[in-house]
Amino acid sequence: MKIFSPEKADALIPKIRPLVEEMWAKRRDLAIKLLESDPAVSGMHSAPQTRMAGLRSPFTPGPFSELKSEIVRLIGRIEAYGCIVKDMDLGLLDFPSMRGGNSVYLCWKAGEPFVAHWHAVDEGFSTRRPIDRLTDRS
Repeated sequence: MKIFSPEKADALIPKIRPLVEEMWAKRRDLAIKLLESDPAVSGMHSAPQTRMAGLRSPFTPGPFSELKSEIVRLIGRIEAYGCIVKDMDLGLLDFPSMRGGNSVYLCWKAGEPFVAHWHAVDEGFSTRRPIDRLTDRS
């Protein structure tokens, strides 16, 4: 497993950002196609989270398998850099790191200019804390 410093994670953001944006576009396309293909959908009154449930498992065979495969391929390309896609909808990525001798994740959310937060490996986005770049050297 690759271990990242904040600076090394930051250096990957320009390479990863376009892949995350493409993943979002494919997810949006898939969501639209699923909504359009569902005869139970009537206007905007349907709960989107119920219609999005099929997106959670891109390996599920069925309609739009090619689009699902493209999303899986993009996730693979992102994770090939050594980071972990934690939430496709939010564009959350974790970068394995060390802090005070403990394994942690540096956390980046799409739209942020650089990696500015971290959390313990058994925690998540809701518990992320700011990186103090003067003392958090890996």
